[in-house]
Amino acid sequence: MSNPVDLILGQSKDLEKLRGELEDTLNEINKIHKKLQSTPEIVEKTGDGTLGKLRSLYQQAKELSESEMNMSNTLANHLEGLIQSGVPQQTRKAKEGNDQKKKRMKSDLDPRISPASSVRTQLELANLKGEQVAARVTPDDAEKDEWFVVKVIHFDRETKEFEVLDEEPGDDEEGGGQRKYKLPVSRIIPFPKRNDPSSAPEFPTGKHVLAVYPGTTALYKATVVNTHRRVRI
Repeated sequence: MSNPVDLILGQSKDLEKLRGELEDTLNEINKIHKKLQSTPEIVEKTGDGTLGKLRSLYQQAKELSESEMNMSNTLANHLEGLIQSGVPQQTRKAKEGNDQKKKRMKSDLDPRISPASSVRTQLELANLKGEQVAARVTPDDAEKDEWFVVKVIHFDRETKEFEVLDEEPGDDEEGGGQRKYKLPVSRIIPFPKRNDPSSAPEFPTGKHVLAVYPGTTALYKATVVNTHRRVRI
């Protein structure tokens, strides 16, 4: 099955060629017009075929014009069909690709590192006050994920939102102070309990996790390359 775009490009070339032929024909007609204007007496000469040639050129120009109109209509119809069916399909494919990318990004993190909504009860969520958690501070549709280690200030049971504090001072452009965020439960990942080492999961080699940039509260996506030593959080 031929590509619709290639088909349209081929028809465009044919149309351009047809218009070139029509232009050459019209130029020949204009030449005869000028000749008749400068020497009209030639038509009275016996055996002169100027008028016959002119009539033939007009007929040819008419046929070329009709062909041009038909080809232009066909090309326009193909373009309309491509706009109606092809572009939305491409848009759907792009959207599906973005959705798949988001799913892959979400699945990259180990499933045992789950958002707070799936691993803690409401009572446990409320008891996170004062604890450090991992928080995604960018919206779900953002092109770039930004995760930070933050301190839970408050959990609103009605709105299911956390108020958290990034204790690391921001840049001068951001005001230089500590930043607060209000985030839904789905953007919070609690850390394992300090007094319960068994709550810290094992991460085999190759697993995607969140790691802390040294000396900062910023988190980045990393891949486990060695599991010989257990790291305390």
